[in-house]
Amino acid sequence: MEAKQSKSKELLSWVVPILVAVVIAFVVRQFLLAPVTVKGESMEPTYHNNDRVMILKPGGLDYDDVIVFQSPVEDDHYIKRIIGLPGDNVEVKDEKLYVNGKEVKQDYIKEAAAQYEKETGLKYTEDFTMQEVTGKTEVPKDSYFVLGDNRPNSSDGRAYGFITKDAVDGKVLFRYWPWN
Repeated sequence: MEAKQSKSKELLSWVVPILVAVVIAFVVRQFLLAPVTVKGESMEPTYHNNDRVMILKPGGLDYDDVIVFQSPVEDDHYIKRIIGLPGDNVEVKDEKLYVNGKEVKQDYIKEAAAQYEKETGLKYTEDFTMQEVTGKTEVPKDSYFVLGDNRPNSSDGRAYGFITKDAVDGKVLFRYWPWN
């Protein structure tokens, strides 16, 4: 009888921590962090096809945050950079990004833009105003205006307008694969 009780205690000593770990992993995955695989080239040179990133479920979002969200045009998730917050007016003129009339530096695309223009003779980001591409002069409440870093090859806010706060899965914290 004592041997059975000892085996039961030993089994229980293994099962309880495993169950606790599974519950913690489930809660973290559902409400805090989630792994995502980047699909496509729209965020190059920052992220590449098949990069694996970890996202933090929605919290405070700000300019330049890279987010993962439900596509407004297909049953898929996209990864893009927040350029405009609610109330903002966004435009690009002569390769310069303006938010509310103030120029915003885009160091994350500087080299790629220079290389693209050198190779093709074309602008990396074609001129646009938010009103031209969305019909609105400001980003609506609880929405964001997003662009991909690979501007010539990105389906982004210029094509489908605004992303609602509810469509956002989370913001990218870091790339965990590949390691370089």
